Amino acid sequence: MSTMSALIHHGNETGIFTREQRDALPDDGNRYELVDGMLIVTPAPLIRHQRAVTRLIPKLAGQVPPQFELLCAPCDVSPQPGTVVQPDVLIARVSDLTERDLPTAPLLAIEVLSPTTQRYDLTLKRAVYEEMGCPAYWVVDPTIPSIRAWHLENGRYGEPVVTTGFDTFAVTTPFPLRIRPADLT
Repeated sequence: MSTMSALIHHGNETGIFTREQRDALPDDGNRYELVDGMLIVTPAPLIRHQRAVTRLIPKLAGQVPPQFELLCAPCDVSPQPGTVVQPDVLIARVSDLTERDLPTAPLLAIEVLSPTTQRYDLTLKRAVYEEMGCPAYWVVDPTIPSIRAWHLENGRYGEPVVTTGFDTFAVTTPFPLRIRPADLT
């Protein structure tokens, strides 16, 4: 198991990375994201991460209303210049999507924790989704197993709702859904 963490590059000769520079990087299995012009590089996820994503997708797909779209990484979310993130799973309004990306906040962003991304997902990415106004942010931990869910209230994420093991995680937004975290591992 890798113990590397996400690599953060604080800029190039101009002090920031642009989306065009990020788009020109090699397709080498790494995930390249931008947060306020900082390039964040994370390695390909482990099998347990991919397993959680592939088990989550059908549970969501059967519940997504027709006006919403369910997508998984890599799919760019770029609500402002200098920021391009790729949630592991997202729900967006069909009408908000362009051919290239989602230029506004998703209705729901989901990240699945990996040893390499845990701190990044729980701190920086949570702050990015909060700042962009993403109404719901979930973090799935396939190791515990658990789901932490933040909901935007008055422009801020409050304390997360945490559901573990075989307990039922139930939400009504962006649509009604019930999942047991243990079913994702």
